[in-house]
Amino acid sequence: MAAKIIDGRALASAQLDKLKTEVADFISKNGVVPSVTILRVGADEGSVTYARQIRRTFERAGATASELELPADVKADQVLVEVRRLNANSSVHGIMLQAPLPAGLPWRVIADAIEPPKDVDGVTATNLGLLAAGDSRAMAPATPAGGMALLRLIGVEAAGSLATVVGRSTVVGLPLALMLIRAHSTVTVCHTRTPDLAAAGRSADILCVAAGRANLVRANMVKPGATVLDFGVNFVDGKLTGDVAFDEVVEVAGQITPVPGGTGPMTNVCLLENTLKAARLALGG
Repeated sequence: MAAKIIDGRALASAQLDKLKTEVADFISKNGVVPSVTILRVGADEGSVTYARQIRRTFERAGATASELELPADVKADQVLVEVRRLNANSSVHGIMLQAPLPAGLPWRVIADAIEPPKDVDGVTATNLGLLAAGDSRAMAPATPAGGMALLRLIGVEAAGSLATVVGRSTVVGLPLALMLIRAHSTVTVCHTRTPDLAAAGRSADILCVAAGRANLVRANMVKPGATVLDFGVNFVDGKLTGDVAFDEVVEVAGQITPVPGGTGPMTNVCLLENTLKAARLALGG
């Protein structure tokens, strides 16, 4: 029997309706609209699409998302100037640095220039450290936070489960592994150089894939009945494609997210949630 397809759009829409009420209440009490600035360097196709989706999510909730696009050949010093300017702007509650950056720009240096309370995508070393420590002040990265939200909403119990995370980036894979551990799952972290990736995948009740390689995970890598979350964003022949070979894996898994329409919509909702949190912090609340 084919897997149940997890409708990320519908689940995110329901959560967004709840969050919309919180945003309206915040605006009514404070006269301030929660605002994020998306900082993008260059015009990567995936980044442009993602920014457009973020704007739509924020607009629907009554919040503001603006974009600051810098040319692909910009120098690191100029990017840092813009980050510091946004840090100093009290009307900007959140800053989101979009990946990937063009070759030659130091991701870690630029990301860590964002003030942690404005780091609504949880990319600074400070927020990653707070997340690892289980500190409530952490801004959890929106993509893995969205994945955890999906698991809760579809009734998948992380506690006591075996989870495999394919991908070790500090944006998705590692923070997701930390969140699953905090939720009392036993976690294996893999990547494209793992010797027997198929065996690691087949051991998992929850298989999360964020390796950045289209169709990496095939049917023989999935435990029958497993829940599969695909965080992949790849363009193949102009078509958005995940890291999971969907047509194969849907015949094996118990539940699976499609690409598009799976983890992405909930990511945007979590980014809005973090921006509202940042706005509250900015007002001392």
